[in-house]
Amino acid sequence: MRLNDRIPVIVGVGQYKQQLEDVSKAEEQYILMERALRLAAEDANTPRLLEKLDRLLVIGGMWSYPDPGRLIADAVGSPNAKTFLTAMGGNMPQATVSECCERIAAGDMEIAAVVGGEAVYSKNKLRKLGKDLMKSGADLEKAERFGENVSMSSQHERDNGFMMPTQIYPLFESAIRAHRQESHLDHRKRISSLWEGYNQVATANEYAWVQTPMTAQEIMEPTPENRMVGYPYTKAMNANSFVDFGGALIICSAGVAQSLGIPSDKWVFPHAATDGHATYFFSERNNFHESPAIRITSKACLELADITIDDVGPMDLYSCFPSVVQITMSELGIQPDRTTTTTGGLSFFGGPMNSYVIHAIASTVDAVRASEEYGFIHANGGYATKHACAVYSNRPPKDNFQRRNVQEEINTHPKREVAIDPVGKSIIESYTVLHDREGANKALLTSLMDDGKRALSSTSDEEIMESMMNEEYVGKTLEFTGSGTFDIV
Repeated sequence: MRLNDRIPVIVGVGQYKQQLEDVSKAEEQYILMERALRLAAEDANTPRLLEKLDRLLVIGGMWSYPDPGRLIADAVGSPNAKTFLTAMGGNMPQATVSECCERIAAGDMEIAAVVGGEAVYSKNKLRKLGKDLMKSGADLEKAERFGENVSMSSQHERDNGFMMPTQIYPLFESAIRAHRQESHLDHRKRISSLWEGYNQVATANEYAWVQTPMTAQEIMEPTPENRMVGYPYTKAMNANSFVDFGGALIICSAGVAQSLGIPSDKWVFPHAATDGHATYFFSERNNFHESPAIRITSKACLELADITIDDVGPMDLYSCFPSVVQITMSELGIQPDRTTTTTGGLSFFGGPMNSYVIHAIASTVDAVRASEEYGFIHANGGYATKHACAVYSNRPPKDNFQRRNVQEEINTHPKREVAIDPVGKSIIESYTVLHDREGANKALLTSLMDDGKRALSSTSDEEIMESMMNEEYVGKTLEFTGSGTFDIV
C-alpha cells in the first residue's frame, strides 16, 4: 500500500544542553535553539532540510527577543521561512506540533520546525557577577503570534496570595492525600517513591540537567540543599527551571521525507492530537484531586488513535509537580508500577519553562523509533489548566493525522463560585504550608462554604502551620469572622 504523501511525520529531533562551570562562556538563548535545530537536521541525516523550512515556530520564553525565529532561520540558511512566536504555556510545544501536522495534512505547507530554549542557569549566575548574556535581534520586528496569552489567575486569587505554581500544585497534593485517606507519612513516602522513579530515568539520560541519583528518602527529607518549598514538596519535587537548554523538532510531509531520502527508520508518525483546558482560574475547579479536562483530553486522543493506554509503551506525562502526574495517571487508569516519563521529568531532567515538552517529544520519538509500541505525550500549561496530548508511532496511521478540540465536552462539567468575603462556617478542602530559607512562613487554605462556594484564606500562625504538617487539616471546620479572619473550630 502506497503511503499518503500528505501524512505528517517527525523526521528529526535535537536536544542541546549548555552546562558550564565558567558561565562567562555561555551563549545566548537563540543560539541554543539554533544548535538544537542543527542537531535535529543531522538526526534526520538531511542537513539541507534547514534550507527548505516553510515555518519556524519558537516557544515563548523568559527572554525578550521580538523574533527569535528570524535570528535562527537566517543563521541556518532559511531566510524565506515564516516565523512565529508562541504564547506562554507548557502545552504550547505539543499544540504547535499538532498545528503543523494539521497544516501539513491539509497541504498548506511541507516542512516546519518547532524550537525552544532557555538559559536561566547561566543568566542567574552571570547576574551575580554583574554581567548578562548577549541580547541579539532587539531591533527586529515582532514575530507573528501563535496562540493567545490568557491570565491563569484572578485578581481575587492574587490578592489572597494564590498565584505561583509552587503555591497551587501543593494544594492539589493535599486534596489527593485526603481523598486517598493517607497519613502524612505514607503519602510523602508514596510521592517520593514516584519521584525516585523519575530520578532513575534522568540519571540514565545524557541530556538531563540533574544526573545525581536520589533515593525516595533523600527526595522526601528536607535538608539545607533540599529544603521544603510548599509542603509536602521539597525542592526535589519542584520543577527545576534553572537550566540552559535548546530543543528542536522537524516535521514534514511523508512525500517530502521520501523525496529528500530521509531514512524511514527516522520517521515517527503523529497519529492523533487533542487540545482542551480546565477553568482558567484554579479556584473555580469543582475539586482538586481529579481533572475532567485531563481525562477528556487524554482519552479522546487515545480514542482518535484507536488505541488504549495499555497499547502505549514510552510516555511522558507532564511532571512539573507530583500532583499533576498522579491526577493524570488516575484519570487514565495508569498503574503505579509503569514508567511515565521518557526524560526524567521537570525536577531532574529540568524544566526550561514553556519548552520542556519539546524534550519530552524528542525523547519519546527516540524511544518509539526502536519500539513497536505507541508513544503518548501529555503537555500541561498553567495550574493543570491547558492540555495538549498526542499519540506517536513508527507506523503510519490507518488514514491520516487527526486532531480534535474537546473544549465543548469539558465545559459540560460543573465549576464552583468563589466566596469573595466569606462569613460563617467552611470545611477545609486543601492547604499547603509555604517555606522560605528560614522555615515555614505562611499556610494557604481553600475551604468550602455551606452554599458550595470556595473560600481562599491564609495564616502565618506558627503553631497551626506546624500542626498542619503532621495532622490532617482537610475536613476541619473554619469559622470566618469577617475581613478574611477565621478561627479553626
